[in-house]
Amino acid sequence: MVTKHKYIPLLRRKRSGKTDYRARKAILLGRKPYLVPRITGRNTSVQVLSAKRTNDVTIVSAHSRELVKFGWKISRNSTPAAYLTGLLAGCRAVEKGIKEANLYLGVHPFIHGSRIAAVAKGINEAGMTVPIDEETYPSEGRVKGEHIATYAKALLAEDKLKYKTRFAQMIASGVNPEDYPGHVNEVRDQIIKELKNH
Repeated sequence: MVTKHKYIPLLRRKRSGKTDYRARKAILLGRKPYLVPRITGRNTSVQVLSAKRTNDVTIVSAHSRELVKFGWKISRNSTPAAYLTGLLAGCRAVEKGIKEANLYLGVHPFIHGSRIAAVAKGINEAGMTVPIDEETYPSEGRVKGEHIATYAKALLAEDKLKYKTRFAQMIASGVNPEDYPGHVNEVRDQIIKELKNH
């Protein structure tokens, strides 16, 4: 007698690689808010959501376009921008009384020192807890763009034309590449001044 195997189709969102249902189940059972960071080719967005059986409710959100209001003039999907967007979302979450959230990346892997880790660093520095190992954060220097400033200084001393070409967009925005860390600190202080100490 030949046994017939019943074909069980995968759920549509699993087939298309959009949802990890095992991770999703863990989020539902955890009963805590969860953090969803997204980084595109141009922007960074962060949401803190509450999982419901029927749908998810956004508690707070932040988008790197909002950094402009705090004086940000350069890339909105860099490691410093990811950190600042996380800080912004974290300040808003703390203001709403959200003390802790689990990180949810769906089908995407968590990478040590990545921009997602920079988002988590910003969230935690705002006073909300996202339980991940601090050793996975990018270095303080990378978060502040010190590597960019160091490279810019070396390039300026070596080849001024190449320097102007390489950093044309940043210079046009009114930020000298050598001052990148200072710009990050200014925007960070402004976010804290307007939100964390509100």
